[in-house]
Amino acid sequence: MTKDYKALTADISAYTAELKKEVPDAMNGFYSMAKAATADGVLDKKTKEFIALAIGVTQRCDGCIGFHAKALHSLGATRAEVAEIMAMCVYMGGGPALMYAADALRAFDQFAGTQA
Repeated sequence: MTKDYKALTADISAYTAELKKEVPDAMNGFYSMAKAATADGVLDKKTKEFIALAIGVTQRCDGCIGFHAKALHSLGATRAEVAEIMAMCVYMGGGPALMYAADALRAFDQFAGTQA
């Protein structure tokens, strides 16, 4: 089964908007934390997004994979960079990480408009 990460992230975005209507303080707090955590600092935003993608893979979070692959594409990451990060995920997480690492590369390809 091929996952459609563009559709998946759009669907999640719609329902996070619904959550924001119901619990605006909590959601604004989350978005504020995300903005601060991903801002350029000692590490640049792209490096932080690679870390977030790796965590999404090792936590087996499809939504995380989608959103961070999309962010990396918009930040100019290359397929080769994503693949190298995925090798680290597989090294640290074994077979289960490999399944999600493949999906992360698929997600990046979907946002880049290329499919292998």
